[in-house]
Amino acid sequence: MEKGKKIMKKEAGEMKKGKIREKKEAVKEERKTFDPNIELCKALNEQIYNALQGAVVEEILKQARTTANDSYWRSAMEGHSLKVEPRLLSRLYQIFEEVKAKLNFTEDVDFYVTGDSTVNAFSVAADGEGEPHIVNVNSALIDLMTDDELRFVIGHELGHLIDRDTMLLRLINFIFPDNSVMPIALQHKVRLWEQLSELVADRYGYLAVEDLGACVSAFYKMASGLDLSKMDVALDVLLEENLKHLEYFLKDRGVSIDSHPVNPIRVQSLNLFATSKSQRALNRHMDELISILLKIGDSEIDEPMSIFLATAGLIAASADGEISEEEMDVILEHLAALQMFPGMFLQDISKENVWELFTKAVARIQEVDPSMRQGMFTYMIALVLADKQFSQQEIDFIYNIGEEVFGYGRKETAGMLAAMIQQNFVPPTQVLC
Repeated sequence: MEKGKKIMKKEAGEMKKGKIREKKEAVKEERKTFDPNIELCKALNEQIYNALQGAVVEEILKQARTTANDSYWRSAMEGHSLKVEPRLLSRLYQIFEEVKAKLNFTEDVDFYVTGDSTVNAFSVAADGEGEPHIVNVNSALIDLMTDDELRFVIGHELGHLIDRDTMLLRLINFIFPDNSVMPIALQHKVRLWEQLSELVADRYGYLAVEDLGACVSAFYKMASGLDLSKMDVALDVLLEENLKHLEYFLKDRGVSIDSHPVNPIRVQSLNLFATSKSQRALNRHMDELISILLKIGDSEIDEPMSIFLATAGLIAASADGEISEEEMDVILEHLAALQMFPGMFLQDISKENVWELFTKAVARIQEVDPSMRQGMFTYMIALVLADKQFSQQEIDFIYNIGEEVFGYGRKETAGMLAAMIQQNFVPPTQVLC
């Protein structure tokens, strides 16, 4: 009897262990089903592509291309780098092909190793139909990384090819070879898209190896150039230290303005992707990280200035009873310097008490920097002139705002109005026809 109880107890224990194992496996399977893409990244990709008339421009470039093999990167790789072949660098070839298979990427890819002391890798989309893509890994990276860390890096680069990131970047660089002439609103959108694309590519890197420790240690090796395995640093220590650095950015002190997000964001993003128990939980925590990337500046005056530009724009533009397209363009153009999504911001502001927000914003800005008073007032004058016509009603509005809000006398306001008209006013063409 006692023996039977022991057997039953043992079986119950085994069943419990089995259920725990099944639960862990179920969670693991659930994690595998997470979509590596980020919705905002996909939306920005589509918006940028459509804004640049991508389908039309790509067809023109396809027709204009005279020699499909005339590729700068292909020539550079074939001429100055070592191609990873089955009979040459066979171990690397096997690792790279394993990663391709793991990510179910069936398109042809030529892998190269370049003698370079920088710890880096990059991918280049195929230049034409029938051409293989290119993935290059610098020799310093291979020397520093373990096989699993290298799998993460290769998975990351293949992720860019899977999501066609390099193709959109090629389109952007073709239309705007000089980044300085790109509209400011598009600059911010492109920067955010590039950063989110890196987070997505990191997820592909994780899926290639499914080892968070290897992914995180790869980041720290790339950041420091140090082999952390020689220093016996545990994963939990790395993640704890990363959260400390991330806190700096979460407290609105720092901005991430390069094409790649700062490492604290990337490491935590991967940690969330690897450990979140549901897609909803993952998305919720990612929203907090992405909020850092949405920041354009870190000045204490940015938020009140954004509110001023929106409210002053709405008030001045509607002084004649309606807001013209030209006036709306001026408002959005100015807001784009401070807000990632100026249209949404303006729409949200319009639902509030606009005049109250306006007066509070003006007071706050003048408290921080009194010298901005004239710039704020001339912005409102410019809005009145934006539609190339101004009524007596609008002029009276400017006089009143100048006196009641900014403390200018009638003569001072008239002087600024006259200067703005002389410098900027051009009558509409249809009036002269």
